[in-house]
Amino acid sequence: MDLRCSNKLAVPSGLSPSQVAGGAVKGVSASAAAAAAAAAAAAASFSFQGVFPAGAFPGATAAAMNMNAAAMFGLYGLDAPMPALLPPALPTLHFTPHQVAKVCETLEESGDIERLGRFLWSLPVNPSACEALNKHESVIRARALVSFHTGNFRDLYHILEHHKFTKESHAKLQAMWLEAHYQEAEKLRGRPLGPVDKYRVRKKYPLPRTIWDGEQKTHCFKERTRNLLREWYLQDPYPNPTKKRELAQATGLTPTQVGNWFKNRRQRDRAAATKNRSVVAIIILRLCLFAFFLIHHSVLNSAAAVPTY
Repeated sequence: MDLRCSNKLAVPSGLSPSQVAGGAVKGVSASAAAAAAAAAAAAASFSFQGVFPAGAFPGATAAAMNMNAAAMFGLYGLDAPMPALLPPALPTLHFTPHQVAKVCETLEESGDIERLGRFLWSLPVNPSACEALNKHESVIRARALVSFHTGNFRDLYHILEHHKFTKESHAKLQAMWLEAHYQEAEKLRGRPLGPVDKYRVRKKYPLPRTIWDGEQKTHCFKERTRNLLREWYLQDPYPNPTKKRELAQATGLTPTQVGNWFKNRRQRDRAAATKNRSVVAIIILRLCLFAFFLIHHSVLNSAAAVPTY
């Protein structure tokens, strides 16, 4: 194997410094040969023990440390592998896939995305290890979370589209999917997105079935949730805090979301009632005008029918 450096003097394997300096190699100038001889002499006198303290390389023998270092200077081709001069690799920590999943869950709950990213980067990348880790949803979810926070949306989309997630992870992953597309659209347009813009983005990039159970959503709430809210609203449009908490547990919403829904629904009903009253008033006014016109027309016809003498 030829391990000579490309920026060093190229000398065929098996030649001694004296052969180089003596012009045994054709095409090598006298100055280049002299430089090669000087470098060879420096390499021959190089000693690891003179540079590194004793015990710095416990894995290497004294003979190997005092070997002729000419090959390290790029002067000679190597006909045999170079002896191992570096100490053996430091011991590494080994985690089971289950332990890795637990660490990912803990770091995700703590919100320390930077440490989570470093931990994922340290995991093995061989196929067998990756296959074992990919069986744990918390590991895949952690990778998606790190991809989202680092702005690597392409990897985020690939993870979300090619792995099936349980319902417990849907809400968080759906939020990341939409927010990533919102940010890309804002960067492309150079301005913040309005409600209509976000609606168009959602239509253009629908949620993948891997993070969505297929149930249609309207106004951010599922239809099942809306039906339950309507039933409670018909019973009591002004629920007290206790009822709000009960309804929140039944729907999976927060008490604040429940209160806002009831408030918005009351406002819509009042607006609809006002509009209905206006429509009724207009209809009554038109009927009155029509009746007045009929009465007036009848009076005129009666007056015209009275004979005059």
